[in-house]
Amino acid sequence: MSRSTNKPANQGASPFLNQFKYEVANELGMGNYQNMDKGSLTARENGYVGGYMVRKMIQYAEQNMHK
Repeated sequence: MSRSTNKPANQGASPFLNQFKYEVANELGMGNYQNMDKGSLTARENGYVGGYMVRKMIQYAEQNMHK
């Protein structure tokens, strides 16, 4: 059960964002993040995934601004 109140601006983006989250967690060495009990992770661990996602999205936007 997800208790997140964050909703994407574009509802069609949800599957992409979820996949992106799992890829980022994997890059960070968090293994099977998709099937993990997120409640067993610390706020720092969960926040690290979200923060890294934001950094990667900003980097992507900056790289594609001049194209």
